[in-house]
Amino acid sequence: MTADSDLPPDAPLTGHALIADYLRNLETSPGVYRMLDAQQRVLYVGKARNLKARVSSYARPHGHSGRIARMISETASMMFLTTRTETEALLLEQNLIKQLKPRYNVLLRDDKSFPNIHVTGHDFPQITKHRGKKSAPGRYYGPFASAGAVNRTLNQLQRVFLLRNCTDSQFESRTRPCLLYQIKRCSAPCVGYVSAPEYRALVKDAEEFLSGKSTKLQAQLAEEMQKASEAMEFERAAALRDRIRAMTQVQTAQGINPRGVAEADIVALHAENGQACVQVFFIRANQNWGNRDYYPRVGEGVSETEIMEAFLGQFYSDREPPRQLLLSHGIEDEDLMLEALAQKAGRKVEILVPQRGEKAELIAGAARNARESLARKMSETATQGKLLRGVAEAFGLDAPPARIEVYDNSHIQGTNAVGGMIVAGPEGFLKTQYRKFNIRGDELVPGDDFGMMKEVLTRRFKRLLKEDPDRTLGLWPDLLLIDGGAGQVSAVHEIMQEFGVEDVPMVGVAKGIDRDAGKEEFHRVGQRPMALRRNDPVLYFIQRLRDEAHRFAIGTHRAKRAKAVGATPLDEVPGVGAARKRALLAHFGSAKAVGRANLADLRAVEGISDSMAQKIYDFFNPGS
Repeated sequence: MTADSDLPPDAPLTGHALIADYLRNLETSPGVYRMLDAQQRVLYVGKARNLKARVSSYARPHGHSGRIARMISETASMMFLTTRTETEALLLEQNLIKQLKPRYNVLLRDDKSFPNIHVTGHDFPQITKHRGKKSAPGRYYGPFASAGAVNRTLNQLQRVFLLRNCTDSQFESRTRPCLLYQIKRCSAPCVGYVSAPEYRALVKDAEEFLSGKSTKLQAQLAEEMQKASEAMEFERAAALRDRIRAMTQVQTAQGINPRGVAEADIVALHAENGQACVQVFFIRANQNWGNRDYYPRVGEGVSETEIMEAFLGQFYSDREPPRQLLLSHGIEDEDLMLEALAQKAGRKVEILVPQRGEKAELIAGAARNARESLARKMSETATQGKLLRGVAEAFGLDAPPARIEVYDNSHIQGTNAVGGMIVAGPEGFLKTQYRKFNIRGDELVPGDDFGMMKEVLTRRFKRLLKEDPDRTLGLWPDLLLIDGGAGQVSAVHEIMQEFGVEDVPMVGVAKGIDRDAGKEEFHRVGQRPMALRRNDPVLYFIQRLRDEAHRFAIGTHRAKRAKAVGATPLDEVPGVGAARKRALLAHFGSAKAVGRANLADLRAVEGISDSMAQKIYDFFNPGS
């Protein structure tokens, strides 16, 4: 791969003339090109098997769609990057699109990772939900469409296979079974109620089920149940019966389970009026593991083929593709996409556009879902647009806000304090844009809400000025909503003045008399408090925004508090893991007593070597 090369023309040309001038120095190798406007904002990123041939198509003055014609007319410069192969160009194109978010590209806006089920590599494996890189030992099953789909499956798998879901440290420190054993959701391997070979057999059964061998497993369980019944082991027969019933419920909950499709993603597209919905169904081990809908940014004049190709490239840029992709629409560079996907997966990947049979029926069902989802989305967007226009009118904004940021703090008497930011726009809540802020201020008086809000907004504006100083990436808010009254508004206004941000409207939302919902007062700098009619839809909308910010902030606070409850100073001592921590607490009774212990006492603890005793002593007695 060669470095970026700018080829500036001698005269300040634009549009077709500019592009034609670039052609004189372009190579015929594969690569990626970027089209930029007069402010150097990236308008479009494209790939090419032959850069010169591809770019020459833009030099023609006629024959372009309205969208492409507008893009060409706005082009003031171009950048080029040659690559060794066409596949490398495709991968680079998708990375640049996700990074730069060009205005004229089809853009996948939701790129959250999918959860999996992880069977850990422990001697007594834990079965748990996992999201992110698959770096921990063990086996992974997925992806599932949502955390809810994983949780439902895990819940049923616990009933069927009685596998533990506790952490390794909890497992190693238990002296009696937990509640899950009492309600028949765990076999209690932590206290030896099931032997290692018996537990491994349960794990093997669970993995066979997750691999699609449920029919064989059910027949085996039914046979064991019959034998237990004949031997008058009625308690064991009843347990096996409950496992078979729970397994049937799992299969029912998973919905349509195709017989002829073992592993595939079903990708169906519906486009209408410049908007699109893509439905993705995940089929693994002949089981439907859920679906998710996506609404890529497309605009007018984009073909379904282009949408599908852009979606696949961006969707699988950081995900492992399955063995088969079943598509509702074909793509132009199928051979190139296949090569890129195979390179990503390390094996062959097949792309099909089925026309008949079971696969075509699956596509038809997914396409119907896409069509219905897009209709609902368009209806919701129209309602949201009306509400945003109402917000602009209520607070005297120049235009309906495209990005509203709402802030709230949560703490208990100043402890475990966090700030939360939620974001809403024309398409509703933008949950991928939510942010949490762990309050760091050591000098803050506990419970100082003003100080907390100042810290949160200081960090927010510092980051904005660093990441998007020219306000070209769509990260800047058009309206700030602060949970609080005149004091919070004044505190935030000081921060905005400090950073020279004078053009972002800001409103404080305070509970009115008796903190009654419906009597909210709205505070703005230099203006008298105002209120909206109790039955005003804009008031309900703002209440929803504030409640969502409160939910997000308090949820983050509770998670932080729960983590802090189980923490001790021993967690910070290098080399002290779960077993040594347990031994120290059993010997001394508390972490505080460990901190007061002398070297001789520490060395007397089973499992604590002389060097480890010295480490622990030095940690609690620095400089001694």
